[in-house]
Amino acid sequence: MKRDEVYMQLAIDKAWQFQGLTYPNPAVGAVVTLGGNLLAIEAHQKAGTSHAEVLALLSAYEELSDNKIDFDRFDAQKAHTFLLSLPENFFSQCCIYVTLEPCSHQGKTPSCASLLQTLDLAKVCIGTKDIIAGHNAGADKLKNVLLGVLEEQCKKLLEPFMIWQKRAFVLFKLAQTTNGRIGGGYLSSQSSLKHVHQLREVCDTLLIGGNTVRVDRPTLDCRFTQSKAPDVMIYSNKDDFDRDIPLFHVPQREVKVSDNLDFLVHPSFVMVEGGEGMLQALKDNVDWMLIYQTPKLSTNNLTYNTTMKLEFLHTEKKDVDLMIWSRQVGH
Repeated sequence: MKRDEVYMQLAIDKAWQFQGLTYPNPAVGAVVTLGGNLLAIEAHQKAGTSHAEVLALLSAYEELSDNKIDFDRFDAQKAHTFLLSLPENFFSQCCIYVTLEPCSHQGKTPSCASLLQTLDLAKVCIGTKDIIAGHNAGADKLKNVLLGVLEEQCKKLLEPFMIWQKRAFVLFKLAQTTNGRIGGGYLSSQSSLKHVHQLREVCDTLLIGGNTVRVDRPTLDCRFTQSKAPDVMIYSNKDDFDRDIPLFHVPQREVKVSDNLDFLVHPSFVMVEGGEGMLQALKDNVDWMLIYQTPKLSTNNLTYNTTMKLEFLHTEKKDVDLMIWSRQVGH
């Protein structure tokens, strides 16, 4: 693997750590180097806060100057102002690698392309171009640009973002043992559980099946992140649910029951939590699956007894668990 590809892969891996959590923004990673030495690896973490390039440049500044910044690095306005106040040519010998073309527009955050144009780095390596009208063409403002580094991997990272521009991006989350068993209480580590609650926090709708409500009597809140719980859609032919269970009494939440999936035509982020029946019912609607596999064996009879061919997109550890982002092959 060439040096540029090595650095871009680091940026890609970092971005995957925040996949989905940046909704409605894309997951983006950035790396800054100097003379072949790695200075910073960062990623965009939450919509409305500093982008990956800005966070990477702030970390690179700290590494080069041996000084810590004294403001909130996620405050994009303050971050841009600080970087633009640095001595001319401070980053002129540095290279930056970013998985997505720097934004050309100014929205909740200032333009990263304009920032990089002013800072005038030695090289800007971009994984893939931004095809969203009004956001794209950032590379046109820059000099010494190298486009298309690990482009296919960067496009996979962007797939949810591209889907939720047009319709609902449907993510099916499941937790299972190493021998594919489910049920029997919590299977996942605390780190995995927290990650699920982080995704619940940002999704538009949490979609569940009627049997989950009747049998498990769940709460489905965001208590591990102390955040607002998502609105819930119960997919069921019958509305015969016990309204006294915790699910219906979480503050600032709307719970609906529907026997159709028409709402999936609207641009949004929908996360699904359920068992075999729910997976079978939604098989043609699921874009990606997020699997938390725990290093346990179980005699529990419950499993996802279905046939699907998956492509693993990215894997990483969540404490002892293996977290696998995947999508259906041919979907």
